Amino acid sequence: MCKVVLFAFSMIATLAAAADYPPPVAADFVLTNFQFHSGQTLPAVRLHYLQFGTPERDRNGVVRNAVLILHGTTGSSAQFLLPQFASELYGPGQPLDVTRYCLIIPDNLGHGQSSKPSDGLRAAFPNYGYRDMLDAQYRLLTEGLQVNHLRLVIGTSMGGMHTWLWGETHPDFMDALLPLASLPTQISGRNRIWRRVIMDAIRDSPDWQNGNYQSPPSGLRVAAEMLYFMGENPVLRLQESPTLKRADENLDRSVTNALAKLDANDVLYALAASADYDPGPTLEKIQAPLLAVNSADDLINPPELGVLEREIKRVKHGQAILIPLSDQTVGHGSHTKAVLWEKNLVRLLQATEAK
Repeated sequence: MCKVVLFAFSMIATLAAAADYPPPVAADFVLTNFQFHSGQTLPAVRLHYLQFGTPERDRNGVVRNAVLILHGTTGSSAQFLLPQFASELYGPGQPLDVTRYCLIIPDNLGHGQSSKPSDGLRAAFPNYGYRDMLDAQYRLLTEGLQVNHLRLVIGTSMGGMHTWLWGETHPDFMDALLPLASLPTQISGRNRIWRRVIMDAIRDSPDWQNGNYQSPPSGLRVAAEMLYFMGENPVLRLQESPTLKRADENLDRSVTNALAKLDANDVLYALAASADYDPGPTLEKIQAPLLAVNSADDLINPPELGVLEREIKRVKHGQAILIPLSDQTVGHGSHTKAVLWEKNLVRLLQATEAK
């Protein structure tokens, strides 16, 4: 068993022991004969997931308490066990009380302990996009867990983008949608450019060897630096790094930690996957109440673009909220700091509660 997997199991055990809610069950579901939108296929795709609680059905057999929680690019289900998320949401009487709700938190295709290039296929792994990831999530729910309805879909960053797609692709499958740190438009502008910088740096590395590298290619360092750069707001960066020396030290420390966890093929595939994301043309298909939450200091989805404010008007039951810059916001990563937006989640759940 690899070190990353052992670390994940250790994290689950440690956090669960310190929490005031029951620990999740970790499991895998194998999707057989998985067909990618590229036309490629795999006989088996493993989808790892965490689950809190059990599905509860009404008299018609419809599951009423399931919540799908979706992580961001290069992330995993483990991020939703961090105290800043779980300790605010999962405990008794909290918004996603695990004794009331069934929380389903997958490692998405290409991420975490789910099937991914670094498992062995490397660059021979099928090219996947967000639509493939959504298909895998749907099959996990319907085939693996027999969940036929969701109380809520909530996602951060890439998971937020998946949340928009869920609303369009399966408009009757959920009661409510909460996309965090995302925009309902194709990847473009600076958001595309920083992704291209990473992908080009990896593929153009002299030691890339078409994905069959023997040691991490040099471009992976550029990827780690760019991910660090885009993650927080400039105010926090200056506070953390008030001198040139401190800035270099903090960057080097972050990159060293990232390089111990990242695989170049996995990163390349994860970033390339966003190429098929474009919910814009069919936003009117979304029927469930949707509350989009972004933060003013998000470098990836900056408010000055005006995209969210413009496009939310096309969502029948849509609303957008912008969290202002404060000493509590942390840039793009504000999406996992639940204290910043949990009151909005509560209002969304209350407004969509079955009468």
